[in-house]
This record gives sequence, structure tokens and C-alpha cells, in this order.
Amino acid sequence: MKWAVAAMAICITCPAFAQLAPSPHAVKFEDIKWEPLEGGGEISILYTNPVSKATYLVIRAEKNAHVPRHWHTANETLTILKGTFVLKHDGSDERSELTPGSFGYMPAKMVHEAWTKEDGAMYFITVDGPFDINWVK
Repeated sequence: MKWAVAAMAICITCPAFAQLAPSPHAVKFEDIKWEPLEGGGEISILYTNPVSKATYLVIRAEKNAHVPRHWHTANETLTILKGTFVLKHDGSDERSELTPGSFGYMPAKMVHEAWTKEDGAMYFITVDGPFDINWVK
């Protein structure tokens, strides 16, 4: 009971804390704001959680594109929405060819690269922290 009283006191005395709480969010496909992506394609940040900084985004990649070797500070998940996305990570020569509905996961700081095929690709990405791209030269 004491913890409930303490929690209520924090919420009442700190309205700024309540403003940081995540709230429901929806984006219709036709309302997505696309921005150019370095190296080609387009990106749209759909939502960033104000507390955890987890980020949800969509990328449209051109046909026969190559995403050079890079890594992210946060864990990354990919769900392919359209086209074909080929994923490879350091430490393996295997390339995973992902088609619509397929899922991929990259642990934080895992160096990886990707390619699209003749049909290009569109994929949904989540990262469990702030979104960044660290290119490997």
C-alpha cells in the first residue's frame, strides 16, 4: 500500500513524468512521411518511444540495392513487407533470403549488410533503443 501512495504522489507532483509515458499511436500507410535515405531508398520513422527511445520505422529500398556493412547500438528486428531482402552478418558466409512475412533479428553491434533483388524491398524495422547506423569501412 505504501508503494501505491508513493507512486500516486510522484504522478501528482510530477506532471512532466506523465508526459513522458508512451501513448497510443497509429499511422495510415497513405500518411507516411518518406525521407531520402543515404545511399538510396527512403525511410520513415513511424514512432519513437519517449521513455525507452525504442524506434519503429519502415524502409523502401530500390531494386538491386546494396546496404553496406554497418551495425546498430540497439538490437534490431526486420519484417519484410514487400519484395526480397537478402541479409548477411559477419562471422558467417550464409545469406538469408527473406521474402514478405519473413523475419530477421540482429543483436546489438552485430556487423551486417543486405541486398535487394530485382523487385526491391520494403521492410519494417524495430530497434529496442535509439536508432543509429554505424557504417563499417
